Amino acid sequence: MYTRVGILGAGISGIGAALLAKSRGYEVWVSDDNSIKEDRKETLREHHIPFEEKGHQIEKLLTCDVIVKSPGIPNDSSVMQALLQSHIEVIGEIEWAYRHANGKIIGITGSNGKTTTTGLCHHFLQEAGIKAAKVGNVGEGFCHYLAQDTADWYVCELSSFQLEDVIDFRPNVAIVLNITPDHLDRYDYSLDKYADAKMRIVHSMLEEDTLIYNAMDPVTMAKVVSTQMEPRLWSIRETDLLGDDKVYAREDLILDMSTSRLMGKHNQVNLLAAARAALLAGCPAESLQGSLNSFVNEAHRMELAGEKKGVRFINDSKATNVDAVYYALGAMKGKVIWIAGGQDKGNDYGPVMEFVRNKVKALICLGLDNKKLYETFSTEVNSLSETTTMREAVRRAASLASPGDTVLLSPACASFDLFKDYKDRGDQFKKFVNELEDV
Repeated sequence: MYTRVGILGAGISGIGAALLAKSRGYEVWVSDDNSIKEDRKETLREHHIPFEEKGHQIEKLLTCDVIVKSPGIPNDSSVMQALLQSHIEVIGEIEWAYRHANGKIIGITGSNGKTTTTGLCHHFLQEAGIKAAKVGNVGEGFCHYLAQDTADWYVCELSSFQLEDVIDFRPNVAIVLNITPDHLDRYDYSLDKYADAKMRIVHSMLEEDTLIYNAMDPVTMAKVVSTQMEPRLWSIRETDLLGDDKVYAREDLILDMSTSRLMGKHNQVNLLAAARAALLAGCPAESLQGSLNSFVNEAHRMELAGEKKGVRFINDSKATNVDAVYYALGAMKGKVIWIAGGQDKGNDYGPVMEFVRNKVKALICLGLDNKKLYETFSTEVNSLSETTTMREAVRRAASLASPGDTVLLSPACASFDLFKDYKDRGDQFKKFVNELEDV
């Protein structure tokens, strides 16, 4: 079908797509508009894959039978416009992986909760003895995994960017957790266009497939109602959430989240979605509670960073939008010292205002520009201060906290004003929490 494959972009997904193409015997050409990192160039050299950097030779790309583009390259870019006008097939990394994958797929998308749900679902399958791979937007890239191995089930986290470029990609089970404003600069500041990208997950699904969706999320519900689709529907509703952190995984199966490391109503939804997908994939019902109890989430997502003198410290550095903070504050019991701030994404803090009034006794703004946080919350909290170092933020939070309180790092903002990324921000938080004993 193909002889020559062009790879547009030499990031993690691009390198994975190139390795998969090479492993299947295709001629491969990698092209990146920017400099390629040295370790990635070394990988390409090791596999005898030619490449170019700091610009695209369009005429060389036009000799390819298919182009696999990295999700970060928007379709309105000049190189994409040139390729699309030539009528060469241009697909995304997820589509390329799908065309070379044996086994079944659980596809998971949503503005928040994707990574937790993907990890939990993968854990359920593995603990049940099912050969499963965690791929996509978390764990190992889908293409990179397929270049080396196969699995019976692929649990695939999917961003809206990745879903923009799917054509035939068909998950056997799809999960849509929620759709709230994020990355809107990519979608002409239209929530509807962003939601349409998310809903491409169901584009090729058939009657024998299943869509699990959160009927409590209004945008998701509206899209499910208005989108013509083939798969069976399995909704998550308020009646599925029981008191004391229990959920109905199905009519005859109750799971108890209180014995796990997960907390909050949003994680009840994530648990329900993961458990139902796992049941559809053949996990025995009796294995799920034990697997839930042993599950350890990815770092920086409502992660317990420590407990000092009766005060809990929660690292939720991945919470880079207001919706994620809403879930975090909602999960808190007792009073909160909230550390927030960074690069604002045009945040509307209205949804968290009630939680702030009722739970937050101090707000520490950690960022270079905290004007919006000050303007929004100056009359809502008793103590409001700012700093530009994580060390000072942690120490000040500890001094303000009393036994039974929680110090919550849940920034609502991007990290790039003071940190390399959200991981660096979360790691620094954990480091300085760990040092508190020495204070």
